[in-house]
Amino acid sequence: MTTKKKVSSIRRLAGAIGLAGMLISPLVSASDITLSYAFISPASTFPGVQMERWAEELHRRTDGRVTVNTFPGGTLLTANNMYDGVLSGVADIGLSITSYEPGRFPLLNLAGSLTGMDVNSTVASQSLYDLIQEFPPEQLGLEDFKVITAFTSEPGYLQTKQPVTSLEELNGQEIRVPGDSTDVMAALGGVPVALSQADTGEALQAGVVDGYVSSREVLMDLGYARTVKSITDYPLTNAVLVAVMNRQRWESLPEDVQQVIDELGAEMAFFAGDYLDSHVEESMKWAREQEGVEVVSLSEEEAARWAERLMPLNEERLSRVAEQGLPAYEFNERMHELFEHYQQQ
Repeated sequence: MTTKKKVSSIRRLAGAIGLAGMLISPLVSASDITLSYAFISPASTFPGVQMERWAEELHRRTDGRVTVNTFPGGTLLTANNMYDGVLSGVADIGLSITSYEPGRFPLLNLAGSLTGMDVNSTVASQSLYDLIQEFPPEQLGLEDFKVITAFTSEPGYLQTKQPVTSLEELNGQEIRVPGDSTDVMAALGGVPVALSQADTGEALQAGVVDGYVSSREVLMDLGYARTVKSITDYPLTNAVLVAVMNRQRWESLPEDVQQVIDELGAEMAFFAGDYLDSHVEESMKWAREQEGVEVVSLSEEEAARWAERLMPLNEERLSRVAEQGLPAYEFNERMHELFEHYQQQ
């Protein structure tokens, strides 16, 4: 074969290899990453909205290199196995309410289990995210994870069929509560009932319960305002949500992708809180105008009676966590400092 023909053959071969490379590179490129993200509640809930927003932003900011497949509604992992499922690699990322595993996150759960904290979700969410950055992960029960973001609901409020403006009016009423509010409701004289959120609507309609404790977006989102007609304006406990990634999966990601995820952490804490606060306003407006729901306030004397019953519970929870060798009082003090900081912004 002449030199000219050899060169021509090499060029044809190179062209073929190049074309083949162009055809297969999207399939084998090391920069193409797919992550799975599991959550316990429907996509329409505010944490679900946050999850979808995070997935979209990560895809956009990595120029499409990272795709996130989301699994809301407990379709991949449930509340009972969310964090263990992330550890074992069933999902790369999981989002759940930490109070569902009280023994795992005793210090972190103080951000949701203490009553009487009159802060909105925006303030509480930013404060929670900062606390997670400031306290050692082994004290928070997070040493095996990479925290993606964290946020909270607004405080839960008592929402009932009939107005409750005193301890006497609450006494004996059967109230659906989340797990960390059971002793709170008992201390106030109500009868705490353990029900999933999915079963609460039917229980209200059937008269199984007289009301529930929750943040107020459920009035519209779940249609509860069609049954309950009164909200008692006194803040009880709230929900702490933390999204975590499998540590090994995190360490396998390119540094520039890790940087984008880190940048999104604080942003999504603010986004989730701000979204919920705005959505609560919309829900309250709809509930008042369309369903006649009213907000009732406690008198100063009555609010003091409620606080007198609940403050010992706060102290008991702080003391119990401190007895485990954890900085419960330091955590609580810093949390309130952060509340004040973000309320002034």
